[in-house]
Amino acid sequence: MGNSISRRTLLKRGALLAGGLPFAASLLDKVQASPAIIKPGDVSIPYTEAWTEKQIALASPVPLKARLFANENPFGPSDKAKKALMEALPTAYQYPFRSMSDLTDKIVQFEGIKQDNLMMAAGSSPLLMAAALCTSKPGGNVITGDPSYEDLPTRATRMGEKWVKVPLTAEYKLDLVAMEKAIDPNTGLVYICNPNNPTATVVDTAELKAFVERVSKRVPVFVDEAYIDYLPDPQGTTLVPMANSMPNIIVARTFSKLYGFAGLRLGYVVTQPDMIKDLSRYTEGFMSISATTLQAAIATYQDREYLDAALKKTVASKEFLYEVLKKEGYTYIPSSANFVLFPIKMEGKQFADEMMKRGVGVRFWKFNNQEWCRVSIGRMDEMEAFAAAFKEIS
Repeated sequence: MGNSISRRTLLKRGALLAGGLPFAASLLDKVQASPAIIKPGDVSIPYTEAWTEKQIALASPVPLKARLFANENPFGPSDKAKKALMEALPTAYQYPFRSMSDLTDKIVQFEGIKQDNLMMAAGSSPLLMAAALCTSKPGGNVITGDPSYEDLPTRATRMGEKWVKVPLTAEYKLDLVAMEKAIDPNTGLVYICNPNNPTATVVDTAELKAFVERVSKRVPVFVDEAYIDYLPDPQGTTLVPMANSMPNIIVARTFSKLYGFAGLRLGYVVTQPDMIKDLSRYTEGFMSISATTLQAAIATYQDREYLDAALKKTVASKEFLYEVLKKEGYTYIPSSANFVLFPIKMEGKQFADEMMKRGVGVRFWKFNNQEWCRVSIGRMDEMEAFAAAFKEIS
């Protein structure tokens, strides 16, 4: 009780000091939620479609044979990043002003963007939260694909927003035409995850650019490019240049995937200065990033030797998974990311429970009247563990 009250009070103070919405205190009252108490190794806990990676991790046996539920890069971070982490420890008592400047310089130069259009944070999650906060309005709504990544829209609903879910196309891609039609005077934000999670599909670049150019004239558009590094041509696909030159567009990138920084926490958005000013009211920005993380990022940013090697291993594990599924008589959605979604032949909870009993953690969804399993791409030994467990229950 005491700890809960303390956290709640601090959250309220932080929101108010940040110059947040006038209703910040009452808003945070609504946000408070009692997390399920989960005991490690308990695989009998009821699943829901909203089960998070955190809940699965806490409920899983330790150690897992295959941690395939969180879309992490099991091959990283790079040796250069690890070395930089260790070398940064002696001066970790210092605020990392210089390191932050060095990293932003690298990003600005590589992306060809303006310095004032870049905002860093400890992962993309704080930036998703900030976007949900600064675009929410009474009676408003946020538009996403269905299914898609739920972080931002879930936070928006806690602000009182309506979540407008637009079904995917027959190819399991975001339906840009239908999403545009869903916009109304109450729409505060359109959220695009590309490649999409959990389907790992990607929309046509030209169509997406045209969509964003049109829609951003009416409402803000948030383009989440968390998995773009897994595409053949990230620089030809990204909407960063549009966000760098046009208003009402936010493009998010993260180091959590191909760079292997999920636990180190580092991400950024590219958008116009006015939007950055709005976002900064609801997040600490670069001051939330550790000195060690910054040094690791500087050491590994655009390290093509490492990134290409990690990508090659990811592709090999993915191809192995495809073969396993085909041999067992299963289909799958071709993946443009580091995870694969495929339809399963039993109820999702039962499937996930049975896999967990065998030391393999996966996630599941239900949509289009079909149960689905999402498998994150792991090391080859993890994929082999998946295959062994899968063959027993398929």
